[in-house]
Amino acid sequence: MVLSRVGPGNGSGFQPRPGLTIAGIGSAFWGLVFTRVAQSVSFRPASGATVLTSVLHPLPERGGPVTVTVHMDKFAAYLRMLKDRSGRGYERLGRQAGASGSSLHRYCSGKSFPADYRVIHSFAKVCGASAEELRELHQLWALADAGRADEAPAATSETSETSPVVPPAARREPWSPRRRGLTAVAVAVVVLLAGGLVWVTAARSGPGGGRYADRMLFSPACRPPVSMGQHDECVTEVQNLLVAAQGRLAVDGSFGPETLRRVTAFQVLAGLPARGVVDEATKNALYDHRTSLAGWSAVLVEQRIRAVFTEAPDTAVAIARCASFLDPLWVLPNTNGSRNWGVFQISDDRLLDLGGTPRQAFDPVWNIDAAHRLWSAHHDFHDWPSCSAALQDPRSH
Repeated sequence: MVLSRVGPGNGSGFQPRPGLTIAGIGSAFWGLVFTRVAQSVSFRPASGATVLTSVLHPLPERGGPVTVTVHMDKFAAYLRMLKDRSGRGYERLGRQAGASGSSLHRYCSGKSFPADYRVIHSFAKVCGASAEELRELHQLWALADAGRADEAPAATSETSETSPVVPPAARREPWSPRRRGLTAVAVAVVVLLAGGLVWVTAARSGPGGGRYADRMLFSPACRPPVSMGQHDECVTEVQNLLVAAQGRLAVDGSFGPETLRRVTAFQVLAGLPARGVVDEATKNALYDHRTSLAGWSAVLVEQRIRAVFTEAPDTAVAIARCASFLDPLWVLPNTNGSRNWGVFQISDDRLLDLGGTPRQAFDPVWNIDAAHRLWSAHHDFHDWPSCSAALQDPRSH
């Protein structure tokens, strides 16, 4: 039995795999060698030595106090503009948007950051934001959240004033000639084996990209995964390939929320892990041209909603338009890692309850029928609180 590393998208850690391979033999041999080395060179701290400890400072809680970045400042300023233009107070806007007035005040002042974008979407709708303003607001939110994610916790090492003093008996003993010889041999073997395995790995793997090695996305400039916030020719290539797959998006070389949505949808439809970054597997799938992003038009989606929601057709259409602009492949990521899918933006948790998958949620028939099942439980739309504004005047949206 050989332990092998699980590849990206298949989990993490190590799991057993039968059979012997060069890598497996190398891993086993390395384990033996390093054990011998550790036994040979192990030592104890000298008397009076201090112990170093690492202190990990956690990031601020989502929705709690935050360190303001440039993107967060722009996001808060945009919220204030919408609020001031509405001419209404925080309490009134909060009641209409399904949020507390104090929370909205913290978001607009930049003192707190919303974990769930749906609250902001509802707030903007109540303030009368246009479709273009909603898209711009979502982009600002995504960039601000990405900036928060980049603030890695600082790890500092501090000397403990109460470190225990190690007794003289625990001091390191001098090495014997035999011990030094064994250590030198072990280190030499490790170096030779490392060089051999690197050579074998390089010879077997060859250049990345396989049959598409000569394409743009496999060039050195695009070697890392293409991801959110990037602005270059690599993003332009991704966008052109998504458009070739009949995806609806602008080709502007900027990896924003719109590109993120289409990449995520493409990955789901291609049977890939929905990571939202263009990794090697996604690059290959884009160049394969086997996955289509073609879907229903907004007109067809509305007709289906009215045919299913015969009890409240106008309200159902308003909810769907508020949630997804009647786009069957609409994806909305949340800062807690969850996502909402399809016409009625069914959340990950609801998908589990309904026994569905993101791929099924992209099917307008399944999505609309599932939304009707949720509505039928209480004959109301409480599952879509962020679109409560649409309930007040469905024909205005």
